[in-house]
Amino acid sequence: MKILKYLLLFIIVLTLLFFGRGLLTPSIAYDAEVVVNKSAKEAWAVMNDVENLPKWIEGYKKSELVSGQLNTVGAVSNVYVQQGEEETMMTETIKAVTPNELLAMKFSMDFMDMDYEMSFKEKDGKTIIRSNSVTEGNGMFAKSMVAFMKGMMKSQEDENMKNLKKLIDGNTKNYFPEITSEATEQVME
Repeated sequence: MKILKYLLLFIIVLTLLFFGRGLLTPSIAYDAEVVVNKSAKEAWAVMNDVENLPKWIEGYKKSELVSGQLNTVGAVSNVYVQQGEEETMMTETIKAVTPNELLAMKFSMDFMDMDYEMSFKEKDGKTIIRSNSVTEGNGMFAKSMVAFMKGMMKSQEDENMKNLKKLIDGNTKNYFPEITSEATEQVME
């Protein structure tokens, strides 16, 4: 009987610690940074290319525009990602866009919400790409879970940014073809 009391007390303490962590840390913030050997304009184009999204975002499957105009403030999309055996859908709302400089979005799902921002700063022929994330669980259980998941989320963002760097530095696609006078004449005919 004494062992049962101690076991029950231990479970109560663990439960209080778990939910207490969620109360004390209702949201988490983390960031990541990479430097690429391309201009901000090219880095932005590679990052925004829909064909590239599954190459740098782990588990990315597809996006479906729900409302608004693609890649503009206020646009809402459903984004599908594979997490293990389960496909998850989250709603993405674009909050700010400054081409070649800033993309800010809010991701919402039943479990949590995340404010995500990616900035591009060109310096000495290279571009510094920095992501900032603030994630908050929806509900007491989710807040507590998110508080314990910071390391995992940060590692995932570091991996995604590493993949993005590799993709941008290895890019050979010409996103900005120059229109020659010969091509212009052919279009005019």
